[in-house]
Amino acid sequence: MAVSSVTSNGSVTSQAGANATGASERFLKLLVAQMQNQDPLNPMDNAQVTSQMAQIQTVTGIEQLNTTVEGLSSQFVQLQALQGASLVGRDVIVPGNLLDIDNGTAQGGFELTSAADSVKVEILSAGGQVVDTLNLGAQTAGLHSFDWAAGTATNDSGLRFRVTSKLGGTTTTATALMRDSVSAVSTSGTGFALELSRGGSVDYTAVKAFN
Repeated sequence: MAVSSVTSNGSVTSQAGANATGASERFLKLLVAQMQNQDPLNPMDNAQVTSQMAQIQTVTGIEQLNTTVEGLSSQFVQLQALQGASLVGRDVIVPGNLLDIDNGTAQGGFELTSAADSVKVEILSAGGQVVDTLNLGAQTAGLHSFDWAAGTATNDSGLRFRVTSKLGGTTTTATALMRDSVSAVSTSGTGFALELSRGGSVDYTAVKAFN
């Protein structure tokens, strides 16, 4: 798994200097050419020259600022990855509908954006058929979990679930949540992701809770 590298402070400073110097040189060449080809009957006044020089400083400052921000952003992502390494082996709650089965008990969860007067959880086979239904009644907004007697099923059985919530007969938003374990962390550009044992790669910001 490739992990992006952090540019050293020395390299960032050197690159910023090179970019800024190049921009200044190009701007000065244009200014000199403009002065050499100006109308002798209507030459540039001191205010115009001063304005052009001020623009050189502005361009140089922007070049340096952009490079510095890019360097800091890269280092921040790498710092997140180092901190995220401590999550390897831990369980997290993320969006997903795989049941987590242990010793005959399956667990799942869901998040409601608003209160609901009826919540229904359907247990699905690997092929998508409904094998059981749980009526959980009224639920408040927020995170919730449920248990289901899975019998001899295991995580390899591929059991999933589907959540439906309603308020006054109107369907509301319910997001299925699953428990998974972190097997690795990775970075790409400005992103920081967790590699999960069952759910693949998810963005760190998608994590709802840590166990």
